Formats: sequence, structure tokens, C-alpha cells
Amino acid sequence: MKSDPAQIKLSHRSRSAAGLARLVLVVALCLSDRSGFAAETSGVVGLWKLVSYQIEVQATGEKAAIMGERPSGYATFSSDGRVFFMLTGDGRKPAKTDLERAELLNTLVAYTGMYRIEGDRWITKVDVAWNPEWVGTEQVRSFKIEGDQLQVFSPWRVMPNWAEKGTTRSIVTFERTK
Repeated sequence: MKSDPAQIKLSHRSRSAAGLARLVLVVALCLSDRSGFAAETSGVVGLWKLVSYQIEVQATGEKAAIMGERPSGYATFSSDGRVFFMLTGDGRKPAKTDLERAELLNTLVAYTGMYRIEGDRWITKVDVAWNPEWVGTEQVRSFKIEGDQLQVFSPWRVMPNWAEKGTTRSIVTFERTK
């Protein structure tokens, strides 16, 4: 039984067209999914400069500028879903001893991971952090944006940098860079 060359050619074209159609569908689905992400994150995407870092102590209601009056640092939210934080306290000086180097960790918050937005919260799946306990966790933050200001609220928790304060929450303010 001989195959008709025209039939074989047509069959090959049909498979190629079907494969192309599947590829176009997959690409369209991927693009539509990312455009939804972009719409959700458009307000937060960009570079933000740290303005203040306060904590509130749950037991007393006390608020303190735990990182000093002029902390420094940045947060970057990329449009592809990665966030980076590098926040340092005011008045950090080069360490001369191992103890001084260890104490510098108390005035540092640094982590990165993939984030997603859910209403007025973002959730970061941490993959690198100054504190190894955070790696592999999801860090949840509430936020609000007013003009060029981003205000961030952590949940109540014991922060490793100032565990002696007990249960606290961080209230962190950033300004959008221009």
C-alpha cells in the first residue's frame, strides 16, 4: 500500500499548523498572565528610598525610631516580580572587632525574593536574606501608597534584630525616587 505524497504533505502541514496554534496559545496565556501581574503591581514597581523605620512595641504601644533618625536604604520592586531590600540604620561605623561586626547585623535588614500583590498586601517568597531564618519563608507586608510615598506595615512578630523588645511591628516609610 503506497502513500499518496500529496496526502503526506497535507498531513505534515496539519500537524505543523496544530503545533503552531498550540505555541501561540501558550504564549498568549503567558503574556496575559504577566499583564495581570503588571496591572496589579504598577503602583509599587520602581525604586523607593528609605525615609524612616519605626517599630511599635505591642505590649506598651511605645514607638521608636529603632534604626535611628536618618536610616538609609532602598527597596526595588521589579515589573517581573522580584523585590530587593537593603535597609541600614543611622550612624553605622566600620567594625574593628568580631563583636562590633556581629552588632552591625542589628542595624541591617536585607532580603530579596519573588513577590505578589494581594489587595493592600504584598507577599515575598524569600530566597536570600541577611537572616537565614527568613530564607524559604513568605514575608507578608501591608502597604499603602499616597502620591510618592509608600508606607509599609509588618505583622506583629519578634524581629531578630531587636528580639529583646518582644513582639513588635515595623512601620517603614519610603519615597519614590525620580
